[in-house]
Amino acid sequence: MTDKRPDNISKLFELLNPCRLCPHRCGANRLAGEKGRCRTAGEIRVSSSNLHFSEEPPVSGASGSGTIFFSNCTLSCVFCQNYPISRLGHGNAISVEELTGMMLGLQGRGAHNINFVTPTHYAAHLAQAVSGARDKGLKIPILYNSSGYDDVNTLRLLEGVIDVYMPDAKYSRDDNAVKYSGAENYTEVNRAALKEMHRQVGELKLDNRGIAQRGLIIRHLVLPGDIAGSRKVLEFIAKEISAKTYLSLMAQYHPADRAGGYPELSRKLTKKEYGEAVKAAEELGFENGWIQEMD
Repeated sequence: MTDKRPDNISKLFELLNPCRLCPHRCGANRLAGEKGRCRTAGEIRVSSSNLHFSEEPPVSGASGSGTIFFSNCTLSCVFCQNYPISRLGHGNAISVEELTGMMLGLQGRGAHNINFVTPTHYAAHLAQAVSGARDKGLKIPILYNSSGYDDVNTLRLLEGVIDVYMPDAKYSRDDNAVKYSGAENYTEVNRAALKEMHRQVGELKLDNRGIAQRGLIIRHLVLPGDIAGSRKVLEFIAKEISAKTYLSLMAQYHPADRAGGYPELSRKLTKKEYGEAVKAAEELGFENGWIQEMD
């Protein structure tokens, strides 16, 4: 069978001029140095590369997840806890070859996987780097850790590159997605992306150590005042994807970045609010995943 990866890599780079790699489809000529909606031109910018031990258990395992944090983001969440990286763009420019080297270095340090954080606007670059790394002996799974605001056409071109998808499902209300994250049509886009990811990799599969090898993990951050519309988010996943989906229900919201300018976001999540989301997940029959303890 012919390897379609090189052809798909070329198609992904074609999406950078005019840029339509993400759902914003801003039309910037990123290959010529013009910055897109993601505040990124044609170069790769990486904030950090290291073993990370605070992800979900099948991702971090005992040896850590080989996490590569990309600079900038396609969203502009007012409450982002990583805003120096996602909004301010802290990081350094690197080449595709250097990205390949980072992956091989993390594998050499015992990483269970390569965990690309905020990868959407670098889809072309990471596909090229992964291809090169696999040719040089990369064996561990590739994990795509995104906001869930991903274009289905781009995801289709990544089929075969990504082993584990770990997207967010942030909102069930488009008005809040626009207000707090600058994302038009988030619900429709996110739901289509989640379905495509599930089509590609299916339910999460673990090895005999309990480490993720292939499949889908969906994260949902519960927000104060039910701004995220958590029950409807969970209803979609349970009914339209599968209640067997591994769900990470997150309780760590706290006011960060520009959240202080929004009274409804200027406080921590309460135990009662998080408990309501947990109850909804239980009622909807979710069988796999993680909840968090709250202080």
